[in-house]
Amino acid sequence: MHPRSRLPPPGPGRLAARVLCLGNELLADDALGAAVAAELERLGPEGVEVVFTPLTGFYLLEHLLDTPRLVVVDTIVSGAAPPGTIRTFREEDVQTPPGGSPHYVGLFEALAAARALGLAAPGEITLLAVEAADCSTVGGAMHPAVKAALPQVVRRVLNLLNGAGG
Repeated sequence: MHPRSRLPPPGPGRLAARVLCLGNELLADDALGAAVAAELERLGPEGVEVVFTPLTGFYLLEHLLDTPRLVVVDTIVSGAAPPGTIRTFREEDVQTPPGGSPHYVGLFEALAAARALGLAAPGEITLLAVEAADCSTVGGAMHPAVKAALPQVVRRVLNLLNGAGG
């Protein structure tokens, strides 16, 4: 077992958890998801699948299913906190208004659809949201505070996986 992980080893074909890192490596602070995924892959917690994807909406479904626990890492631009601030949300903390268009589906709408269809959605979902300064500049560098948050985000993910909270 990986020394940083206290998760029980999964049975054959069974995942203990999945970490879903969202973002886009080409878009300034949005590249954080790829950096977190790379570091978690390097650490290799046993029984944990680490996924990085730039996809959104229903394209996320394959990554949301068939795991008992899901930790999602993403950047947000809320303006409510300085860049690099890490906030932890449980699924029940997030109030998702109905989409303005049937062509836009967010993470939690995709989860709701999975459940409505009787698909194997996770029982426990935690979102680590890192306040970003810029998620739209193509080829832009990560804000120094967002980049500096990387080790703390990884620690929080590992703590969540080990049941120590985020």
